[in-house]
Amino acid sequence: MNENLTFNDLPKAIQAVYDKMSTIESLIQKHFNTPKEEQVEKLMSIKDASSFLNLSVPTIYSKVSRNEIPYMKRGKRLYFSNKDLINYLKEGRNKTQEEIQHEADAYLCKLKKD
Repeated sequence: MNENLTFNDLPKAIQAVYDKMSTIESLIQKHFNTPKEEQVEKLMSIKDASSFLNLSVPTIYSKVSRNEIPYMKRGKRLYFSNKDLINYLKEGRNKTQEEIQHEADAYLCKLKKD
């Protein structure tokens, strides 16, 4: 756009700015209103779950038979929720030394108060 605007150019310039702002606003709204992948629950087949967890299909069947992994069964088919599998993976997370120290300090403080 020309930097040397005249008074007669102002309506067109303002309209151009308004159009650009509307486009930016719609893009921002679209970005924040689009659910993130983790928030949307997706059902997976055993092959999908195998790929997701980076485990073989027989290992998934073994974990299902021992109820070690969350699953749903409908008829003869097994289904897995991505949210449930993510939570399953997080349950196996080891705490850092700092987290363990923080929990120990909190526990000792609680004991001193009682």
